[in-house]
Amino acid sequence: MGPRNGRSRFSVIAPGRVNLIGEHTDYNDGLVLPMAIEPYIQLDVTARSDRLMVLATDRGGQPMVRVDLDQPLAPDDYAGSWAAYPCGVVAGLKLLGWDIPGFNARISATLPAGAGLSSSAALEVGVATAVEALTGSTLSLEEKALLCQRAEHEFAGVPCGIMDQFAVTFGTAGNALLLDCRSRSMRHVPLAAEAVQVLVINSGVRHSLADGEYARRRAECQSAARLLGVASLRDVGPPEWHARAPSLPDVERRRSMHVVTEHERTLAFVNALEARDWQAAGECMYGSHASLRDDYEVSCPELDEIVEISRQIDGVFGCRLTGGGFGGCAVALVDAGKTGRIQAEVCTRYRDRTGIAPIIFATRAAPGVALLP
Repeated sequence: MGPRNGRSRFSVIAPGRVNLIGEHTDYNDGLVLPMAIEPYIQLDVTARSDRLMVLATDRGGQPMVRVDLDQPLAPDDYAGSWAAYPCGVVAGLKLLGWDIPGFNARISATLPAGAGLSSSAALEVGVATAVEALTGSTLSLEEKALLCQRAEHEFAGVPCGIMDQFAVTFGTAGNALLLDCRSRSMRHVPLAAEAVQVLVINSGVRHSLADGEYARRRAECQSAARLLGVASLRDVGPPEWHARAPSLPDVERRRSMHVVTEHERTLAFVNALEARDWQAAGECMYGSHASLRDDYEVSCPELDEIVEISRQIDGVFGCRLTGGGFGGCAVALVDAGKTGRIQAEVCTRYRDRTGIAPIIFATRAAPGVALLP
């Protein structure tokens, strides 16, 4: 680590992300197409003269966290706490030999927590960026994203793929990010903001069923890959899958069918965006939702209702659940000139059918994490 020439008072903005298509493919080494969104987490940071990290959040009821940076950080000390995410990042940086000074961080957000919009990845990447600024040292963007992913694995106990941290780190204004989760190669895919908008529709529900289902789906995919004799479902193309599928048990057959077809839909969606064929892009989204609902079984009645409502509204090209599922958000691609009317119609119809007033916002593709001057 280089000489200490860090900053003592600054702010970091870390956006959330929404995944346009390529769901539950990241941990199968597949393709994903997330984009950073305009809602964000902000960290207002000041250096301290001692060796304490003191974190406070404006989220209701969350306690202040005080950590002695001279002591080892262990995952068990933060199990079930929001502090697991920042502490996992700091622990990873300490393992790299970084000498981290004490600091206060007040954390505020326009990004909702628990909605599947990667508030955890935004917090992790925000903390890593803050420590870079405090110390005057830097990681490469890829090193930073991977360190934050490890923090989530080891401290939060969530075996996530790389998509969330990469989207928060590498996002650029006006572009989605086509990310190959095996090679980590990526390219930016323009979203024509004058023609289409992205709507994020929070269903307002989160089913407890989700708690262990993410890890279960990973295990089911690993089982399917073993039975197919491949390292990952990424290695199976549609022709081979159709030839081999009858030999698979029912669960592995359906889970692998989703992954194999979602890979094809992601490529088709990117081609449609680049051709400005919004109708074709939308059909990919509807196909993705049907596969997530029927073969991957991670939808829920409320998300299905949103998607069904969207099909009945003029100006909506496509809609699907986004994120892990079992509640959280849907994402829709809509005609930019009709965004306000579409928001109002979705809100009214969903409330009438479920009794829930959804939170809906339109967003452009936003820049990734940034240090405010």
